[in-house]
Amino acid sequence: MSLRQMEYFVTVVHEASFTRAAETLHVTQPALSHQIKALEKSVGGALLERMPRGVRLTSMGRAFLPHAELAVRSAAQARRAARANAGAEGGELHVATLHSLAVGVLPDVFARWRAAHPRVLLRLHEYATAEALEDAVQRGTADLAFGPEPTGRPGTVVSVGEEELVLVVPFDDPLAGRTTVTLPELADRAWVRCALEPVVHGARFLDWACGQAGFTPRTAVWTEHTSTAVRMAAAGVGVSTASADVVRGAVGEDCVILTPDPAWKRPLAVYARVPPTGAAEAFVDLLRTTWPAPSTPPARHATRARPSAGHEGAEPPEPLATPVP
Repeated sequence: MSLRQMEYFVTVVHEASFTRAAETLHVTQPALSHQIKALEKSVGGALLERMPRGVRLTSMGRAFLPHAELAVRSAAQARRAARANAGAEGGELHVATLHSLAVGVLPDVFARWRAAHPRVLLRLHEYATAEALEDAVQRGTADLAFGPEPTGRPGTVVSVGEEELVLVVPFDDPLAGRTTVTLPELADRAWVRCALEPVVHGARFLDWACGQAGFTPRTAVWTEHTSTAVRMAAAGVGVSTASADVVRGAVGEDCVILTPDPAWKRPLAVYARVPPTGAAEAFVDLLRTTWPAPSTPPARHATRARPSAGHEGAEPPEPLATPVP
């Protein structure tokens, strides 16, 4: 059994066709078939069932696939790490994150990275939940993950600050002149909810938080993406909650941002299966020193800026009454 054979097998599965896999791999179809047969001989049984229109996995193939994918991805990670180790000046860097962080945080970080390391190609992998993000790291999809601190310890974990969750209402809302609000004050409001809302103690975060405040949130609209929920809230459809960075990145000053009292924050980290080196290490250093961004004076209808966390020389954040897991 060889790594090349596993790579061929994984490609055939992903393409669901020997013909398309051969084209992707730039090999002849007979050569591809020969390597797959040799792999099946080495594992002791058929991995693929040849169909008139494509292929499908056998039970043995389904058991073999995740291990083959991990081996192929780990080999790719090893090649990237080796090429980029000398000064982070070559190769690729694969970064996995949540959609909200990709929209709200990483554009500025990526721009700074490209200015400093123009020869390193960045590939961004976005996920809907923290659980899916952790799973992607375990499967070797990316070199680094940026998101909420993992529940398990996948390897190296570097804390980089905190994500603040805020509430969004339109300009003409009765609360527009405020900077903070308690949840009980919103008990009779309609809410714009998002499918990407984190799960806390077995419940969606807003259900859990409002339950702690003594009421059940009345949902007006469900959306697929946080940025959509923010725009709906800005238009007056209902109150929404989102990362402060997403709100500022998606809508800017087109809405009123309110800070819950007590505030909602959750720790963020960069983590990986192996200690970051080369380009990966340089990216971690950049993220730690440039995010969260320095505080700026509040704009009209925006909340006052919170103290930065994760900056060199910054004061550590105070403990919060309502941390977000």
